[in-house]
Amino acid sequence: MKEVIFVLLNGFADWEGAFTAICLNQGVKPGNPINYKVKYLSITKEPVTSIGGLRVLPDYDLKDMPEDYAGLILIGGMRWFSPEAELIVPLVKKALKDKKLVAGICNASVFLGMHVFLNEVKHTSNTLDYLKQYAGDQYTGESNYINKQAVRDENIVTANGIGQLEFCREILYALEADTAEAIEESYLFYKNGVCPKG
Repeated sequence: MKEVIFVLLNGFADWEGAFTAICLNQGVKPGNPINYKVKYLSITKEPVTSIGGLRVLPDYDLKDMPEDYAGLILIGGMRWFSPEAELIVPLVKKALKDKKLVAGICNASVFLGMHVFLNEVKHTSNTLDYLKQYAGDQYTGESNYINKQAVRDENIVTANGIGQLEFCREILYALEADTAEAIEESYLFYKNGVCPKG
């Protein structure tokens, strides 16, 4: 069973990865096959605390991240603009070189823009103006920006800070975590609070 690694920095936005973690760890729908397991990584193995006060003890740090994994999910928060976030750049470069999934939501999508990872792929973020303001001159992908809650292009998924369900859906598609029908039913269940008829 392949691991999907969530990258957390202190002050991470706990809601942004919650649905994705559930669908990967427990199956896209109850009773459906489980093909992935979620692990958590941070700069060190010290506990990281979310915006909401949730404390997470990372499974991995920068020294012991495994080679064999399915993707990196960068969870948003304000620390993506800090010097410690720069330590994550080599992980993203290697993941993309190895054709693994890389996903970033909210300010983690801006982080991807800051480091030229979005210039050649379709993407979104917390508005184009916000992305340009914080990503700076390294970001030249304005023509590839799509004003949607989540966008998937090849093995890169991006989302704005309130697109957590759309982020989850695109990640599930990118990982081929289940059938398209199951992924859509899961999305609609979490979005609308009722099971789709069928």
